[in-house]
Amino acid sequence: MTIDHGQISRILETAIVAARLAGQKAMEEMDYTKATFKNSEELVTEADTKCQTIIIDRIKETYPDHGFIAEEGGDGGIFKQTPRGTDDIWWVIDPIDGTNNFAHKLPLFSISIGVMSEGKPIVGVIFAPALESMFTAFEGGDAQLNSRRINASEDDLSDLTSIGLDSLFKEHVPEWAQEIIKRTMYRNLGSAALQMAYVANGSLIANINTGTKLWDMAAGTLIAQRAGALATNWKGDSLFPVDLNNYEGGKFDVLVANQKVHPQLTEMLKA
Repeated sequence: MTIDHGQISRILETAIVAARLAGQKAMEEMDYTKATFKNSEELVTEADTKCQTIIIDRIKETYPDHGFIAEEGGDGGIFKQTPRGTDDIWWVIDPIDGTNNFAHKLPLFSISIGVMSEGKPIVGVIFAPALESMFTAFEGGDAQLNSRRINASEDDLSDLTSIGLDSLFKEHVPEWAQEIIKRTMYRNLGSAALQMAYVANGSLIANINTGTKLWDMAAGTLIAQRAGALATNWKGDSLFPVDLNNYEGGKFDVLVANQKVHPQLTEMLKA
């Protein structure tokens, strides 16, 4: 399926508008929303569902026949609607990435919207409304922050550079994580999508996540790649294509890193 530049531009514009609308709603709701347990490991708030509805409704105004995969479905499951037209285009949505932060009134969260065709991301938008930071990219174009081109760093592992890690190691801290903690100024912002965006911006040299869902990474991996970073699984293999028709919420181990440190980190993770 061939998508021309004009189509890509319109899709990107729609994603940006939808993300801004959802971000505005999230900021309005943050001090009032109620949180519940979606499952034994995850919180969900009333705002997650409201923001997701805003995003999908806005997209459907322009693209009623496109497909959708979104985090918040009924009974703790995902929301999924297959494409109904001839275009095999899917919108992959995380209405609030960083729900735990959001639920505790910590304004480090993002709206993540990825658009995929033939199982691969073609447009990515990550919006951090509290920071007024809009990260965007499309296949064949530059990664941008607020319409300014961004690039991944060329920095190496050191005690002056930062790597994003998961926030919770339940049983023990693995050896690779211990090494990163000793050798770098490790970070966790509570939003995997936002951490991937900061790799694209050169703020982090890498981000490592385990158990990542498709909506956490669809936008962030594309934005990072268009900024010159590498986005793979922990073995260094490609994450895409993904069989979207059969995707039901499976998890991925994701490594997003600048080109200098990516091979070093894959060796750590393999070990």
